[in-house]
Amino acid sequence: MTLWVRGEWGGAVSFGILNDDSVALHDAAPWLGGRPTGQTVGAGDFRLLAPVTPRNFVGLWNNFHAAAAKQGHAIPTEPLYFLKSTGSLLDPEGIICPPPSYAGRTLYEGELGIVIGTECHDADPAAAEAAIFGYTCVNDVTALDLFGDPVFPQWARAKGCDTFGPVGPAVATGLDWESLVIRTRLAGRERQNYPASDMILKPAEIVRLISREMRLHPGDLIACGTSLGALPMRAGQLVEVDIAGIGVLRNTMATASVSRDTMATASVVRDTMATP
Repeated sequence: MTLWVRGEWGGAVSFGILNDDSVALHDAAPWLGGRPTGQTVGAGDFRLLAPVTPRNFVGLWNNFHAAAAKQGHAIPTEPLYFLKSTGSLLDPEGIICPPPSYAGRTLYEGELGIVIGTECHDADPAAAEAAIFGYTCVNDVTALDLFGDPVFPQWARAKGCDTFGPVGPAVATGLDWESLVIRTRLAGRERQNYPASDMILKPAEIVRLISREMRLHPGDLIACGTSLGALPMRAGQLVEVDIAGIGVLRNTMATASVSRDTMATASVVRDTMATP
């Protein structure tokens, strides 16, 4: 298993392999052919950023048997998906900031994320499987009260707000996804604990079916959907998405609704911090 991380060190953004207390730097993202630079830095000196800067950030709905059964949803035969804005990306330890105009409920949704490693379009099953580079943790934050009109639910609006896509802390390769368990803690209390194996559509099938309409690119991200236990967060609460083998994605709900541009600690991925 390998843990790929992206972070700031020495005034620059770099990729690297995390090895206990150090990071072996690479000159680019691994899915872009990055090679070792020969330089190693201390993990404590490497400020983690979201490990991907995707062109496409896709999320799934109703993709777990337990949640579908509890909520009375039909079992889908193809992905029920939406797009989160790339501006929603948030780094590990970043602050989740609901829009200043929003005073409704904001939910966490701990999820397993698929990271694409090679370009993939209208893929067959083997190509879809080969296109998966690795897996990461995702918190699909949702402004529940922004879905709005039931005739035209506002999925992009409710899930695409700035800072509503925490990702990280690493992208793990060499994992058996079926053995993974997604755990989410809110203010230290476990609220979600569900097996990835309960997925309705499995990762390779998700990639294959989405690639029919959408060309997937190296570094793209697909959140596999969530299961039972997604609840609203309150101001100041810490939310942790924990997947053994990947790590713990930690973020805090803002104590006040403020713009991401006025909260430097939010550490949101920006265009000026593009993948090297």
